Amino acid sequence: MRAYMAVVVMSYFVGSVPSGYLAGKARGIDVRTLGSGNIGATNAFRVLGKTAGTTVLLADALKGFVAARWLPLLVLQIFPGTAQRENLALAAGVAVILGHNFTCWLNFKGGKGIATSAGVVLAWAPAAALTALALWGLVFLATKFVSLASIAAAIILPLAVWFFSGSGAMTLVMAALSTLAIVKHKGNIQRLLNGTENRVGTKKSS
Repeated sequence: MRAYMAVVVMSYFVGSVPSGYLAGKARGIDVRTLGSGNIGATNAFRVLGKTAGTTVLLADALKGFVAARWLPLLVLQIFPGTAQRENLALAAGVAVILGHNFTCWLNFKGGKGIATSAGVVLAWAPAAALTALALWGLVFLATKFVSLASIAAAIILPLAVWFFSGSGAMTLVMAALSTLAIVKHKGNIQRLLNGTENRVGTKKSS
């Protein structure tokens, strides 16, 4: 139990680092007041530009990867023989995404978890992460909607994890996390249905 508590707490705080918010503050900008108001990479691209947006994207993905890959190993060094590595990795993956989506540093309001989820899946099942990334790219190139590409990636992730890992537990956890990511996109889904969602490369109508 101590191993699980340790990995969950550490992973949550790794995930809770608000990369997009910090990148904006470094330039005197509160990204929560501009664009979509989200602290994730998409809004960072929109508000802060390509360099900052790319940095936020990589930082958010790295949070997920570090938590799901390295923190379980660290915890097992501290509490040897107290838990299985895969189970610790599952707990870490859930905690780091929740930390990103509901960061304690910003009144429990965070990002949508797509980049962090990608980092987690990269640690769990790299081929599944690459499959979701490929689908994201195809949908984005076809539609220019980041939100639609992210939703498509979230839908395929559980199937890809099941196909490449064969782990029922990992697949169920990924299905729950993907559902959370889709729910976090409810505003985008409504705008897509209304035809008012913003495409990359086009200006928002006034």
